[in-house]
Amino acid sequence: MAKAAGLPFFVFTMTGPFYIVGPTATGKSEIAAAVARQCDGEIVNADAFQIYQGLDLLTAKPEQATLSSVPHHLIGVTSLTEQMNAEKFRRAAIAALRNIRSRGKQPFVAGGTGMYVKALTHGLSPLPSANAELRHHLNDLTVDELMARLAEVDPDTARVIDCRNKHRVLRALEICLLTGRPASVQRQRAAATNAAAGIFVFRDRSELYERINQRVQMMFANGVVDEVRSTGETSTTAAKTLGLEEIRDLIAQKISEADCVAAIQQATRRYAKRQLTWFQRQTSFEPLNLSRIGSSEAIEWIARKARLSFAQQDD
Repeated sequence: MAKAAGLPFFVFTMTGPFYIVGPTATGKSEIAAAVARQCDGEIVNADAFQIYQGLDLLTAKPEQATLSSVPHHLIGVTSLTEQMNAEKFRRAAIAALRNIRSRGKQPFVAGGTGMYVKALTHGLSPLPSANAELRHHLNDLTVDELMARLAEVDPDTARVIDCRNKHRVLRALEICLLTGRPASVQRQRAAATNAAAGIFVFRDRSELYERINQRVQMMFANGVVDEVRSTGETSTTAAKTLGLEEIRDLIAQKISEADCVAAIQQATRRYAKRQLTWFQRQTSFEPLNLSRIGSSEAIEWIARKARLSFAQQDD
């Protein structure tokens, strides 16, 4: 197997987990727990921010009743000062999935971080490590300047990348400049037709946005400001947690609470929209609109799909 920076270039091929993925605030955590409980399974978290310790309210970690109903892995296991990426997640997730299978349980993966999910379903391509001198130069550029350069060398990536995420744009351009090839080519996965089994859950846009707005209001009612106030230093990846910057501005009296709530609601809605687009384009998971089906019916339907998937793998 080829390796890059110690990372094997292969797809996770052991008896595969069943994926329950989708945008934030759809209710997938509760549904995944109920499905796993019916299937004698355990859940591996695939949310980039719920993996961190602390900030339980801000990252909308599942409530304790949900966590207690079925074993969960990779929730609250990483210090807020530690950098995280898809490679680290993949290694930890594979170890957790193997542990689950070794005890005769059925493995589930639930979450909404697309790159973490795809790191498991399609593996990771070998990519060059960061170059300190080049990165220092690129950091001096604005995100618009970075996007302009990326569009010149890799228009395919420039069309789909989150143009507001400077770190992601910088990294894509860095890959192009270090390898002489587009990042879109470099990031080809090991198996383009991977047959991972799973369900992509979502809701009608208006309902999803209302759920997001209500959840942010509940965060503030339950003390999210005090939660953030008691948080110390964070890594650059943990600092990207939705709402963290806005609440820190509120604590510093730079904005009002009403403006803070509205800003987090808007940022979360935009994030959910990007998640919807990503899962629709990047996965072949069967879609399920939770706005058109009752919760109990959805759980039973997904559980049947999961049992069938596990049975087919065991044949």
